Amino acid sequence: MNLDVIEIKPFVPCSDMARATAFYLRLGFELGFASDELTYIRYGSAAFLLAKFSPPGFIGNYMMHLLVADADAWYAHAVASRVVEDFGAKLLEPPTDRPWGLRDFAMADPSGVLWRVGQNRLSTDPPNDAYARR
Repeated sequence: MNLDVIEIKPFVPCSDMARATAFYLRLGFELGFASDELTYIRYGSAAFLLAKFSPPGFIGNYMMHLLVADADAWYAHAVASRVVEDFGAKLLEPPTDRPWGLRDFAMADPSGVLWRVGQNRLSTDPPNDAYARR
């Protein structure tokens, strides 16, 4: 019996597929496939499915976390890409060291999905806890 997991991809909601797709492409993500209802977005080995799904109150409560090597470089890249001016995205705060061992910043995509983009400050090793051993 082979129970290996190959990948996990969340369905990230959006209210305007074309605008949201253009936003992620501007940030350097790649398009795997696209339709009017579902788009496969990836950056290296990280991926998600952008879904045209926006019931009232849902998108504003949806949060994603992107773990990167350099949060300051990603913040500078987001500023330079002009996603705030061109897509109505929001850079909510600059990179800040957090007490839980991350340096991160918050950004909201054009639909209002909150992204925490951060880097490990204390260790580059994956967490070694009960969840990781399951």
